[in-house]
Amino acid sequence: MISADARGQALSAYVAVTAAYWAFMLTDGALRMLVLLHFHTLGFSPVQLAYLFVLYEIAGMVTNLAAGWVAARFGLTSTLYVGLGLQIVALIALTQLDPSWTMAASVVFVMAVQGLSGVAKDLAKMSSKSAVKLLAPDEKGGLFRWVAVLTGSKNAVKGVGFLLGAAMLGTLGFLWAVLVMAAVLAVILVALFFVMPPGLPKGRKGAKFSEVFSKSANVNWLSAARVFLFGARDVWFVVGIPIYFYAVLSDGSEEGNRAAFFMIGTFMALWIILYGGVQAFAPRILQAGIRPEGELIRSARDWAALLFVVPLLLSIAVLLSPGPSDWLTITLVIGLLVFGAIFAVNSSLHSYLILAFTKAERVTMDVGFYYMANAAGRLAGTVLSGATYQIGGLGLTLGTAAVMVGLSALTAGRLQETEETVIKA
Repeated sequence: MISADARGQALSAYVAVTAAYWAFMLTDGALRMLVLLHFHTLGFSPVQLAYLFVLYEIAGMVTNLAAGWVAARFGLTSTLYVGLGLQIVALIALTQLDPSWTMAASVVFVMAVQGLSGVAKDLAKMSSKSAVKLLAPDEKGGLFRWVAVLTGSKNAVKGVGFLLGAAMLGTLGFLWAVLVMAAVLAVILVALFFVMPPGLPKGRKGAKFSEVFSKSANVNWLSAARVFLFGARDVWFVVGIPIYFYAVLSDGSEEGNRAAFFMIGTFMALWIILYGGVQAFAPRILQAGIRPEGELIRSARDWAALLFVVPLLLSIAVLLSPGPSDWLTITLVIGLLVFGAIFAVNSSLHSYLILAFTKAERVTMDVGFYYMANAAGRLAGTVLSGATYQIGGLGLTLGTAAVMVGLSALTAGRLQETEETVIKA
């Protein structure tokens, strides 16, 4: 246990880390929408658009695996500073893209920059998520509440970023939008460097890289469930749905593109904001304060099984439709919002369980490993998003999402209550 003074210092540091993380996720959401819509208008195919995000997710896997050790060795504050700095470099690098380059050269360049952005994001994420385990209050349900508020607010901010990115693309253009975001992050990084209070762990010199691989069966099964859960989301979220909506909403003119950008950005933003809002209320939805730990563990399988139904029904609706239509678009919007709400409960429950399963002395290691699995799921979903949409359209994309949710439910069913979960949460 840490002293009251140390906990007060740590709480101040956590507030600073969280504020910086919010700013980071705002630019992360905006950048994703900027890249997707800008390069779609340049003629990139669905598969090529997916390629733009592949290295982002690969970098996330590698970074999360290493970040747990880096934070344990050098401290959580250092990983946050490096994450913010790398994001600024990535944004500035995007301004060097030359329209005269070949399509292949442009894809490779943007993939590399997105990879750097992926490293940045996961360094910042690991810092804030690991801090929760160390700082959450000891009363029943305290850990779940803190995790839910951090994760939910982060995703709500990222949702605003989606809308901001689409709006900036339509008003400022790609170049100025990227420069504005880099400038804002630079100001935040400088301010954080001067005002960051002490309180977060400084690291331990004896930390070994081999420690990142967990020996806990629960951590490993939960990580596997996370792979399939986030793969199921990104298989339709990254390319399929935005491109479908663009085809429905835009007439190909500059004005039509601007209107389509705004509508797509608005939907993606609302989806992420809804997702974040439900995540923040997940402890109440699950009655985490009064339910035994074992019931919460078992509910991970049940909520995934409920989620499975949504993409399955949407896939059937697409297959029954002869082509894009008003009724199908409305059905997709409603169905995907329902998917987002149920998905949020699943995601929030996972984020709580990883901290419940781990121990304080190896929290950065297990959190890093878990988010490596998260990135692996996003990578699989990203690749499949472009491939399934190009091969079989939206029906195949949503059908693939259903299969992946089903696999998440099966792996979550292997979680067991152990002594690790008998904690004051």
